[in-house]
Amino acid sequence: MGFVFSRSMGWSRSYHNVGAAYAAEKSLSCERSYSAELEKATRTAVLSNSKRILKPTPFVINDTRTDRVGERVVFEGRNSPRRFHSFSRNTVFPGRALTPSIFNNLRPACFLGFAVYDVEGIRSQVYASGRMLFPGKALSFSRNASLFCRTKTSDAAQMDIPGEITISVEQNPGRISRKGRDAAQDAVLDYLHCTRGLHFTDADHMSKNSPDFIRKLLSVVGVEQEIKHALIRFFRYHPINEFEPFFESIGLRPSEFAPFLPKDLLFLCDDRLLLENYHVLCNYGVPRIKLGRVYLEAREVFRYDYGILQSKIRSYEMLGLNSSTLIKLIVSCPLLLVGDVNTSFAKVLEEFKDMGIEYDWLGGCVSEKSSYDWNNILRLLKHLKEFGCSKKHLGELLRKHCEFLFDASGSKTYTLITLFLKSGLRMNEIMSILFQFPEVAVGNFVKNFWQGIHFLNEIEMKREDIAKIVRSHPQLLGSCCFKKSNVLLSELNVGKKRLCTIILEDPNQLSQWVKGRKVRPLPGTGEEDKARYQKTEFLLRLGFPENSDEMAVAFRRFRGRGDELQERFDCLVKAGMDCQDVVKMIKVSPPVLNQSSDVITRKIDILVNSLNYPLQTIVSFPSLLCYDPDRIKLRVSMYNWLTERGFVRPMLTLSTILACSEERFVKHFVSVHPEGLQVWERLKGNTSSI
Repeated sequence: MGFVFSRSMGWSRSYHNVGAAYAAEKSLSCERSYSAELEKATRTAVLSNSKRILKPTPFVINDTRTDRVGERVVFEGRNSPRRFHSFSRNTVFPGRALTPSIFNNLRPACFLGFAVYDVEGIRSQVYASGRMLFPGKALSFSRNASLFCRTKTSDAAQMDIPGEITISVEQNPGRISRKGRDAAQDAVLDYLHCTRGLHFTDADHMSKNSPDFIRKLLSVVGVEQEIKHALIRFFRYHPINEFEPFFESIGLRPSEFAPFLPKDLLFLCDDRLLLENYHVLCNYGVPRIKLGRVYLEAREVFRYDYGILQSKIRSYEMLGLNSSTLIKLIVSCPLLLVGDVNTSFAKVLEEFKDMGIEYDWLGGCVSEKSSYDWNNILRLLKHLKEFGCSKKHLGELLRKHCEFLFDASGSKTYTLITLFLKSGLRMNEIMSILFQFPEVAVGNFVKNFWQGIHFLNEIEMKREDIAKIVRSHPQLLGSCCFKKSNVLLSELNVGKKRLCTIILEDPNQLSQWVKGRKVRPLPGTGEEDKARYQKTEFLLRLGFPENSDEMAVAFRRFRGRGDELQERFDCLVKAGMDCQDVVKMIKVSPPVLNQSSDVITRKIDILVNSLNYPLQTIVSFPSLLCYDPDRIKLRVSMYNWLTERGFVRPMLTLSTILACSEERFVKHFVSVHPEGLQVWERLKGNTSSI
């Protein structure tokens, strides 16, 4: 907010003299009248004990008539003195230069506009006065180049067009005290009930449950000590859109009800059907704050003619539902009130009756925060009966675990049955599991069960062993939330193979490895010591000094047991390489031995038999065996194609062809030929056949 003062951009001295002469024409009585009028205007314009400036309106000296353009009040005058004019809350003082003394006498809430003749000499005074008016607030000056005044005098030609100086006072309108909020709510209540004639209960609920609307009002009138009186004055000249607090009071956010605001209505009483159906639902017992969901999902309910909504509610009561259950159903499933009685819902009630389930049980199962698909629920009931479950047993099952039907309208139960079927369980076994279901929500059970299977797969347990555990301990997998596999392996200090063995021997051990429970490392076995000894012996045979830093680094870089590393080493020797060459190779590139023997054999076969490279190529570039076979075949095939056409140098080393990134290879090799990109894409799609 701020004061806006009109000023000239480089006014001439003659213009200042004109203003001074204009002021000198006043007589002493006129001067006294001016002072009295200033005091009166200030007294009427100031909000008592206010601490915030409302949006000001700029005023200027103009031609011989008075006009209003938007929110700007344009005042004119000539050489003859004129009386003061007041438009609404805006007071104009023509022909007076603003002085520091006048500015210092202003109170923060004055709605005053001045024609300022000499701002350059007063700017520092204005800033100092602003600091006095607003201690502790941040003040900022800004120029507005918008032009709204031209002045003609007899002494001077056309004057420069004035601009504006704005002093902004930064405040935080979002901080509202409880006392201020209560005062604003009382003002809104008085307006809605006493002025607009709404029922007291409606007005009271709207005023106390529309915080965004209250905040919006306070941002207009300001955060003051006399908020209630300020709002009462505001309501006299500014009728509010009553639909905004109404929609907010029934639980809708401004972004939700904005599209529903009527364009041609301001008052709730003009939409009688809306109020009528609103009162029907409220009188029946539906909480007002929850009616927003009904409005969002079934707006037709609020457009029913008189008496129709009551008849629809009575039709559901005739099915045997009590009022508390029906209220929950109205909030959770508003579409039940649209059209005739929902056929699927009526059939579900009939199924409950056949199972011996009373309708009062339904009220304890449904939640106002959820929504339900009665077609899906009815379909699940029929499938459970087809699976061999009698009506009596099904009724007992649902009384114990109603979430089978009402958790996501039975969708999670379908998911659970599907998981059991994929795990190899038969329908009689599945029904047995459902009757022995643990005290866990169906959604959590499905999540835990799926994560348990994923956990067993991550520790590389065989598929048939996983199926065995699923069939024997399904309740255990669904009721426990296990730690992540890598975390558990680290805490137990074991490998995957040993962990699988422990689980297969005693699956109940899984219940000890749930999240939030401390796990102690398992005692070591002789196998770890044996594997470490074998690996050390293998590295000693390669020539690494015992108990040296070089041995420690090699121990970390070579992965696998000693017998596995020896098997991979022998694979390279059997391929035709010299033993000493192999030792040099794996010292230069240890990851060569981190691959299985089958992978090493396949890569050597591709290089020697398919691409016709000698074994010496691998010895000179051992990292060649670390690349993917498809990458080797693709790049070598592309290089050979370019070599045949003379676009690249022949006899390049494989390290030059393979070590660079794909982007660099395409740039320096593929793109050198006009058809290179087409051949490259064709080779990528047919790498295995080349």
